[in-house]
Amino acid sequence: MLRWNTDQADLRKGLERWGDALSADHIELDEQSVFPHDKWKVVRETGVLGLPFDEVYGGIGQSLLTTMYVLEGLGACNRDSGLSFSVTTSMCSTGVPLQKFGTAGQKERYLPGICSGGMIGAHAITEAEGGSDAMAMTTKAVRDGDDFVLSGSKVFVSNGPVADVMVVYARTHPDGGPLGTTAFLVDRNTPGLTVGSPVKKMGLRTSPLSELFLDEVRVHTSAVLGRTGGGLLVLDHVMKREILFSFIVNVGEMQHRLDRCVDYAKTRRSFGKAIGSYQGIANKIVDAKIQLETARKWLYDTGEKLEAGEDVTMDLAIAKLITSESNLATSLTAVQVFGGHGYMSEYGLEQDVRSAVGGTIYSGTNEIQYNRIASQLGLGK
Repeated sequence: MLRWNTDQADLRKGLERWGDALSADHIELDEQSVFPHDKWKVVRETGVLGLPFDEVYGGIGQSLLTTMYVLEGLGACNRDSGLSFSVTTSMCSTGVPLQKFGTAGQKERYLPGICSGGMIGAHAITEAEGGSDAMAMTTKAVRDGDDFVLSGSKVFVSNGPVADVMVVYARTHPDGGPLGTTAFLVDRNTPGLTVGSPVKKMGLRTSPLSELFLDEVRVHTSAVLGRTGGGLLVLDHVMKREILFSFIVNVGEMQHRLDRCVDYAKTRRSFGKAIGSYQGIANKIVDAKIQLETARKWLYDTGEKLEAGEDVTMDLAIAKLITSESNLATSLTAVQVFGGHGYMSEYGLEQDVRSAVGGTIYSGTNEIQYNRIASQLGLGK
């Protein structure tokens, strides 16, 4: 069992004091489906964006597990789940691969902005025909002297409409394969790059999403992140942290929801008794507690193994499955516990349901996670 020290606890408490400002008007903003630029200014003040990055670039230099612990606090205190999603997206999509694979020049140019929030990051991986099959991407990058010329399109680019820099994955070898993909740092104002309009979606509405079009976008070879042909290594490194960072936020959200359910079940009376005294309600809340603690344990145990350099392929898939399914299940439980009030938008619980559905799809659909686990077990060969 992990024990958090005073410094870690202080970091989390320091973030949680911003909860009211981050959560303000979250229901109205969700209905409007707009990115809350004013709240991003609050995010910048919290310092959360610099948690895992080197101090020389303006980061806080915290470990993977400490970063997860503080991000769990973000989920617990911030009711604007779309804003939290944009936070982890910027950190993971751009900052994480820059710190691991970036050159000194790339880090100096981009990391201070990512750490401070002065720059917002995104990554462009998924394509309309390929879906979760990254190996099937058709966006290509052709070498032309000291440049690469990128052509193609991407879909479901989280933070796309507000991003200042994007990590774009493209094929640099016509046959693709494990060494046929490369990651590129592409500035928003690069000629030939077009960011589509924000796409309306079911949940996480304050985190904007768009398509991306690349019409012979020319970038210098210095824009390669990592090495030519090493794009899948970059992507693998990113996705491991993306799952841990994004879904530990969900754990914080689940904790807050559970606390609301417990308080409501103690005070809401029906037929002369608190509804929590009825086994049907109590059992639902107990199940939610078990789902929460199971998800929390899987994520932190997986984080520990990753920090120790162990293989976490199966652990990540299980942790992602458990957390996303538990987040969705407990959001529905909360609606049921609150009854008619839970169905009303003003309580924010139906918003939780809509946002939780996304977790079963992004970062590799849950069906893909089942396939990954089956493959690790030697099935389907």
